[in-house]
Amino acid sequence: MFKNISVNSEEFIFYLDLSKDFIKKKNLMKSITAFEKEKEKFHSVTTYGLIMFQKKENLITIYDQPDTEIISKTINDKWESRENDKSFLENGLFEVLAYIFTKSKENRKNYRVIVFSDTPSGLSEEYHHALYDLLLKAKFFDAFIDIIRVGDEKFFTDDVKLKVMTSETKGGVFYCNDPKIFQDILSSLLQNKNEFSVILPEEDDEFLDEDKLFYEKLAVDLITLDPEDEEICTICNQALCPICEAHSDEIHKCFNCDAKYHLCCATKHSITNNIGFKHIFRCIKCDTLLKIDEEFVDLIIEEENEEPEIDDEALEVDVESEIIISDEIELEDFGEPIAQEETEYSEESAETVVTKKVKIGGFFGQEIEIKSNSNGNGISQSSSTIINMQEEGETMTKEPISITALKPPKKKTIKLCQICGETVRNAGTCPTCGARID
Repeated sequence: MFKNISVNSEEFIFYLDLSKDFIKKKNLMKSITAFEKEKEKFHSVTTYGLIMFQKKENLITIYDQPDTEIISKTINDKWESRENDKSFLENGLFEVLAYIFTKSKENRKNYRVIVFSDTPSGLSEEYHHALYDLLLKAKFFDAFIDIIRVGDEKFFTDDVKLKVMTSETKGGVFYCNDPKIFQDILSSLLQNKNEFSVILPEEDDEFLDEDKLFYEKLAVDLITLDPEDEEICTICNQALCPICEAHSDEIHKCFNCDAKYHLCCATKHSITNNIGFKHIFRCIKCDTLLKIDEEFVDLIIEEENEEPEIDDEALEVDVESEIIISDEIELEDFGEPIAQEETEYSEESAETVVTKKVKIGGFFGQEIEIKSNSNGNGISQSSSTIINMQEEGETMTKEPISITALKPPKKKTIKLCQICGETVRNAGTCPTCGARID
């Protein structure tokens, strides 16, 4: 899934699907100009576009303009020749979505589509279903569609269809029954959509598996470095990959901004920062949609999730090698003789509990009480030794620590062949070139 971050760059695309004269040309141009002036107060990077059908289905498209001057001029020049017999609502949205998908491959920004419509579309349901399928994908590319339905009718035949389409892209349908309030309705759409915290059901943010091919075609593979490029990964800032430490993990780069990636570094980044598919992510510098090998990502995920392999030979440790405190203490090392020796006998067991108290560092030193179990032959049972440390009237008991409780380091199971670069797992030789894997 895309990161839920605020995007300060916006492009407003005005789609004129007006076949009647309920909204006059002068009122429309005035409202768009006022919209631009109000938007300047937000100090955001904003551009503008226009979609408008002419007669004989000729389409006018203007995108990514720094202001609305050319848009107003186009409306003024082409108003009389616009299509006024029927609505092409779905056709225009197909066009604008294609533009959004293409531009989203290179960079990320909010695409605000505002549709001015006064006539229900007469196209078949097949058009609507195809459009709805694209709208489900568009919401993941920061596309927001709002529709202003103008006219004095109370109800339109496509009201439900419009509300479904806009709700999928976090937009809405606004009804203008009076031309005097048209500018007010348009101005209400000035606010950045990402500045609102909208809580959506979890399933709404999930991708469909059948859409994977669509996103894979939008994404671009990393490319090989040019001879003059510096071989330093942008993520780890190293020439040698710190994850696999293999020289065969060559650095590749983004075609758009030259950000460089080790395969392992790109994989780790994609696992935690993907767009919904684990092998598709946005470039950390320019937000270009990138992809890496999905099978390699699966191998890395499988390695991270598998249980650590324990070396049995390393764990064959005799019980007598556990960390204990021996009861054979050299008295001269402490500078104070044993103050007291107490022996306790248990009626339930043949074992004897031997207690020894020792002062460390002289008469005023810390006193240690050592208890150990010994059998009838006087042989200490080291596995049950307990240490009592007495200091300022408090007693602390420490149990013996066994090294069998320590977790061994996880072994790497995925390696790269240093000859051909093949990914090798749980094998001593490369299956491709036969080279030995260290």
